[in-house]
Formats: sequence, structure tokens, C-alpha cells
Amino acid sequence: MSAPELKARLFNFRFWFALPLSVMALMLLVDPGPLDVAISNLFYEPGVGFVGRQSFFLEDILHDRAKQAVIVIGVLAIGGFLFSLLLTRLRQYRRPLGYLVLAMALCTSLVTPLKALTNVPCPWSLQQYGGDQQHTSLLSERPSDAKPGRCWPGGHASAGFSLLALFFMLRDRRPRAARVALIVALGLGGIFSVGRTMQGAHFMSHNLWTLLFDWCISLLCYRLLLYRQPVTAPQTTKNHGVVHHEPI
Repeated sequence: MSAPELKARLFNFRFWFALPLSVMALMLLVDPGPLDVAISNLFYEPGVGFVGRQSFFLEDILHDRAKQAVIVIGVLAIGGFLFSLLLTRLRQYRRPLGYLVLAMALCTSLVTPLKALTNVPCPWSLQQYGGDQQHTSLLSERPSDAKPGRCWPGGHASAGFSLLALFFMLRDRRPRAARVALIVALGLGGIFSVGRTMQGAHFMSHNLWTLLFDWCISLLCYRLLLYRQPVTAPQTTKNHGVVHHEPI
């Protein structure tokens, strides 16, 4: 006998799609370059370079090991999904695990083709930071003699922000755990973003774009794969009170 269909709680999809898309449009209309440079300047010392460029913690721990930890989460999700195809008692977890695998895969795989398409150089390659490349805005035409750049959007940040998918996977099943997952995803992605900015690998807006992309991807997959029309009728308690479905 199959488990009853889980009904989702109310969610304002229009607002939570419109907000990130509006931020994207704003960054296309108003160049965040001056603010990016001002932030990166905080971590740059003339004649020395970016303060985090040679940092063991930022490179080996926060970049390599932390990314590997996120990969482990993805591998476990894939393994759980495959087991749900084989074991009947895990069938109820098939859809949420499938969602998690798909959303995380799309969030992380989107970065590489966008890097190749936009051809944006890293801060450490720019002339004002000791490099030989010219700083141009995202939509500006690159100089004909410019070297290929692979720094937009932020790749490492996507490892942290891809965990936004955990929030949506848990939202209708474990609301408290979902909130924790949301905090972890935003916190981890934010830490990765700051770390790579300190190293000169990215401007901060590069990582903000990654957050916006990953949120939209996770939200779209949630809408298509997991979200079910919520029960809107109030439930009467023993004390003749009313319990409303409060959205997260």
C-alpha cells in the first residue's frame, strides 16, 4: 500500500521568483563593478597581492575539502535515489531524493558553460591587481587580445548554494530541518564567497549571481517535482480553535 500523497504548504512562487529575477535585472542595468572593486581592495596589498592567495586554510580546507564534503552529500543523494528504485520501503523517498539529485546537479553544472560563454577574467588577472587583463563589465565587449577568462559566475560558491535544494526537499516534510538547511546553505555559500573574494578568485557579485541562479533552479525544480496543491481549509482542534497553514 503506497504512502498518502503529501500536500505542500502555501508558498508564494510569484514573489520568490520575481525577487531574484529583479535583482538580476538590476545588476545588468547598474554595473556592480565599482562596488566589487571596493570590496576586493579590502583584501589586496600592493606589491604583495591578495591576502588569501597563499592561505592554506582558504585553499586546502575551505576550497578543496569543503567542496569534497558537498560532493559527498550529492553522492549520498544519488545512492539513496538508486536504492529507492530497488527497495519498496524506500519508495516514498524516491521523488524527494530525485529532486535533490536533479536540483544539485543543475546548480553545479550550470557554472562551467556560463564561465566559457561569458569569458570574464578573475580579479587576480586584472591590471589593477598585478595582472595583464582589462576590467570590463559583464555585458561589455572584451578586448580582441584578451585571454580567456573563467570567473563568472562563482564556481566554488555554487557548491554551498546548491544545498538550497535541501531546504525545498525538507520544506513540506520537516519544516524545522528545512530552516536549518536554508541557514546552512546560505551560510556555507556565503563563507565560500568571502573566501574566494579574499583570494582574488572572484568579485563578490560573481557569487551573488551564483546564489540567484541556484535559488531559481532549486525553486523551479521544487515547483515541478515536489509541490502539491496545499489543503487550504482550516482544521478544527478539540478546543474549537482554528489551525492555519502558515507558509515558510
